[in-house]
Amino acid sequence: MGRPTAAAALLCQLGLSAAIQWLGLTESGSGVAWNESHHCRLLAGLVPDQFQMCRRNLEVMHSIVRAARQTKSVCQKTFTDMRWNCSSIQRAPSFGPDLLKGTRESAFVYALAAAAVTHSIAQACTSGELPLCSCGPIPSEVPGPDFRWGGCGDNLRYGLQLGTAFADSPLKSSKPGTQALKAMNLHNNAVGRQVLSDSLDTKCKCHGVSGSCSVKTCWKGLPNLDEIASDLKSKYLAAIKVTHRLVGPRKQLIPKETDVRPVKGTDLVYLINSPDYCTPNLHLGSLGTQDRQCNKTSLGSDSCNLMCCGRGYNAYTEEVVERCHCKYHWCCYVVCKKCRRKVERYVCK
Repeated sequence: MGRPTAAAALLCQLGLSAAIQWLGLTESGSGVAWNESHHCRLLAGLVPDQFQMCRRNLEVMHSIVRAARQTKSVCQKTFTDMRWNCSSIQRAPSFGPDLLKGTRESAFVYALAAAAVTHSIAQACTSGELPLCSCGPIPSEVPGPDFRWGGCGDNLRYGLQLGTAFADSPLKSSKPGTQALKAMNLHNNAVGRQVLSDSLDTKCKCHGVSGSCSVKTCWKGLPNLDEIASDLKSKYLAAIKVTHRLVGPRKQLIPKETDVRPVKGTDLVYLINSPDYCTPNLHLGSLGTQDRQCNKTSLGSDSCNLMCCGRGYNAYTEEVVERCHCKYHWCCYVVCKKCRRKVERYVCK
């Protein structure tokens, strides 16, 4: 999509910055010991409020770095079959227009990042990583006759408290940026956390003689981030284009089209249309799909027709090595042979 220097010059001209620059912590924060407050100065992409939070809560920074790493990997995994495949997220803390200008794609990334930081902190409480929190509270609902509350639930309350403060603080500062974009990003952050909160579910472990399940010990736990991303992808596909207008005494995000229902707290929203991502365009944040692998037999977004934007594709044969003819040996291991086979791949022209 062009040399980094060209991209940096463009973004300087645009005067854009992102409230998700903290995703760059995967580079600047992964080798930090986090035992001295001056370590916070080593980090790139933190706004002053986040820097102060780092100094006051050093122990939580491992969880935030982990959230940045998960956001990057899960986003790319979730969109691997789409023209926009979230590869631009790897440039954090420097982003292109696809994640800076109020697109549908930036809506997804903001929501996922906000959910990820809350998720990571909530589970760090459960695993005993954080000294100021522990297991989540015992649910107030009465347990059923065949189970009891126990175990160690994920501490969603603490995760929401710190995760919200960290993810939203760049959007509440006085740094440049349109009010519409700040409102959009705050809304999408809240959607990500709401999807995460709604996913908190009862998980149980059986107890009983000879493997029976006479008693179940249950707790409230969160699913892995891939499931949250899948739910957010559905919301991405149904996202609503909005404008920031005065409604009564204050400005609100309302649908751009008059025949669209009002925006709900569970809808992802965006301000500008995305490019088709078919061809490289630095000014639009498009990497293009040339040399992307496609699926010749698919009818979905990864099909060669859609992925290659009608340009056609090239085929090549690749030899893969797989485990095969596996046998279980008592006790307790599996022995497999290695088999080679040829598979046909297709890449976009």
